[in-house]
Amino acid sequence: MTTAVSADSQVSNRLVTLTQVTRTYGTGQATVHALRGIDLQINSGDFLAVMGASGSGKSTCLNILGCLDSPTSGSYQFRDVEVSGLSQRQRALLRRNYLGFVFQGYNLLNRTTALENVELPLVYRGQNRNERKTRAMSALDAVGLADWASHTPGELSGGQQQRVAIARALVTEPDLLLADEPTGNLDSARSEEIMALLVQLNQQQGLTIVMVTHEQEMAAYASRTLHFFDGLITEQQSNRSPS
Repeated sequence: MTTAVSADSQVSNRLVTLTQVTRTYGTGQATVHALRGIDLQINSGDFLAVMGASGSGKSTCLNILGCLDSPTSGSYQFRDVEVSGLSQRQRALLRRNYLGFVFQGYNLLNRTTALENVELPLVYRGQNRNERKTRAMSALDAVGLADWASHTPGELSGGQQQRVAIARALVTEPDLLLADEPTGNLDSARSEEIMALLVQLNQQQGLTIVMVTHEQEMAAYASRTLHFFDGLITEQQSNRSPS
């Protein structure tokens, strides 16, 4: 098996469906109900912002979407495939081939160039050197950093480092980009640059994005905002793009 998702499911616009998903940690008096039964549908081309206080369940939801955690109960379907029915290897293939990750900390290798950082996911795929370089340069170009390919992270600004991290997520051409506080370490000007880039990737390339943020100003860039409270989605709202 080379992929975790069937070809027949590619015709559906529905990318993700969560049905009554719960996540419980611990037992007895130490039990924590991180998710209490959430329902969520994400279509291809959506841009969702996820908001909520610390402990509201938003990061747990993101980890489940990214196959970094599993529901205690309920259903998680990715392109109509039940993720809980996949083997550990198949889940790894789903992450590798269909999901991209961007974090608050850029998680770049300090002693390697921007190009080499972006190539890394393709190294894990076993792709040859020439193909890796071509695709990594294309990803850096997409985030406006082709001229900085030979620079190490220490030679880049925070905004540029986050762009490299986004390029690294894009190089595998994921169906879904999961971003956890992608502007959390940036000033307002650099934050706006990163959000403008995400909007461009969403609107021009059709990339589906789910972004956790604490900032209403950043959430306003998304097309839809989900509000989490005590393990539940308590509110969904449509947004207008900022002018």
